[in-house]
Amino acid sequence: MELMVFSQQDHHYMALAIKLAKQGHYTTSPNPRVGCVLVSMLDGQEKIIGTGFHQKAGQGHAEVNALLDAKNTFLELSPSLVKGATAYVTLEPCSHFGRTPPCAQGLIDAKVKRVVVAMVDPNPEVSGRGLAMLEQAGIQVDAGLLENEAKALNVGFIKVMTQALPFVRVKLAASLDGKTAMASGESKWITSGEARRDVQRYRAQSCAIIAGADSILTDNAKMTVRWSELGELRNTYAEKDIRQPVRVVIDSQNRLTPELAFFQQTSDILLISGTLSDNTLENLPQWPHFVEQVHLPLVKNNQGQKKIDLNSLLTLLAKRGLNDVLVESGATLAGAFIEQNLVDELILYQAPKLMGGDGKSLMTMANITQLSQAKSLSINDVRMIGCDLRITAKLLNN
Repeated sequence: MELMVFSQQDHHYMALAIKLAKQGHYTTSPNPRVGCVLVSMLDGQEKIIGTGFHQKAGQGHAEVNALLDAKNTFLELSPSLVKGATAYVTLEPCSHFGRTPPCAQGLIDAKVKRVVVAMVDPNPEVSGRGLAMLEQAGIQVDAGLLENEAKALNVGFIKVMTQALPFVRVKLAASLDGKTAMASGESKWITSGEARRDVQRYRAQSCAIIAGADSILTDNAKMTVRWSELGELRNTYAEKDIRQPVRVVIDSQNRLTPELAFFQQTSDILLISGTLSDNTLENLPQWPHFVEQVHLPLVKNNQGQKKIDLNSLLTLLAKRGLNDVLVESGATLAGAFIEQNLVDELILYQAPKLMGGDGKSLMTMANITQLSQAKSLSINDVRMIGCDLRITAKLLNN
């Protein structure tokens, strides 16, 4: 694979492939989001003859869909169009049989002349094999075009493949003076309807949502994606294609009961509790069929309290293919994730309200007692969502 200078046209076609990949933003997980553009000479001019993106796990990959698009659109007129074409793909074509055949072989069989790849597969067990297959078949391979943009499409997939942990976002909402509720506990609603609808989109793109028992008990929350609040996304995706993320609730003290609203929605729930005694196991509630109870180790925090080992929880989620996780919880659990350097991205909605000194604070991090211990952030994006401010930041202490 030789290093090369990519042309302006190369950039144009790869940018289109990345745009195509984004169409699978809410549907492909746990598979990566991938786009493909096929370009060939038609009537003496370079033209796009096929496009495709990966829509859902188990269905055709981007390259397969692009080849099918070319066949349906052009090949009846000119069967030789794909032979000698260039394929622009946002992720290295797969080299192994999974639920679908290897895409590298599909491109070889189609006799494309050149394949331009944005990024190599991050899976260390298969990384580079697809490119090697193509080169061995005599196909020119060029990699690294718009690599950063391609990586941004699949931060969860990349992290699971390289660190065996999911990409973790923590969502928080507060007044301008950093309060999440009045001293009485009243909190509905601090942020605007637009901000709450924005959160629905983050839920829809996530493989799992993590909440604590306190949040479920205090708000009688369901933690589901509400189709009615997805705004313009409803014009792009059918309701059946927007899957509900797995709802993960940490209940180390076994306080939750089946009659709560949280358990009335029939989508998958992981109920996380600590290792239980035989006596306690015998007296557990009868949960609905979609609830799986998982027992994880308890570890003592600096205050001597026994809490679920969050690192063990994230490792479990990664093994189950839940690579993009949203934490929506109270001050204690959110603070614990941040304090333990388990958070990749913080999403903070700030409402134009002042709630006073007696209100509840944004998060609890008891171990931070000096300014030198403060968690540093790199702010990546600041924008208005309705009348609220949304700040997206990367945690720098990881």
